[in-house]
Amino acid sequence: YVDNPAMQLIQHPSFFDVVVTENMFGDILSDAASVLPGSLGLAPSASLGETGMHMYEPSGGSAPDIAGKGVANPVGQILSAAMMLRFSFHMEEAALAVEKAVEETLKSGVRTGDLLDYSEQGPKAVGTADMGDAIVEELAKIAAK
Repeated sequence: YVDNPAMQLIQHPSFFDVVVTENMFGDILSDAASVLPGSLGLAPSASLGETGMHMYEPSGGSAPDIAGKGVANPVGQILSAAMMLRFSFHMEEAALAVEKAVEETLKSGVRTGDLLDYSEQGPKAVGTADMGDAIVEELAKIAAK
């Protein structure tokens, strides 16, 4: 019965703070919800275990179709690491710094190809490493404050 929650999530995303479901429905809902921020590459994910064992990964998974091409958006993975800092290591300040670095990087206009209109792709699109480097630069600025 994942069809109605998928519709509700897309129509009224602010109604949900947390969605708890089994893995297959979680995969379906996270893929459907990827339209909200504009790309699955932006979405972090965590599977939080009852015993304290947690797993973190971007909602888009490993993206084997683009592996090794340098075009994947690393933001989902980086935000998954922020979740790990928060939930596994209880390092809230560090998690907030990573999230702020991602936010500031995106505000500055740095974009991977999945975040641009097809008419905008080309020299404005950065690759995986350049996006990661831009986020690290912002994180260094935040840490220096």
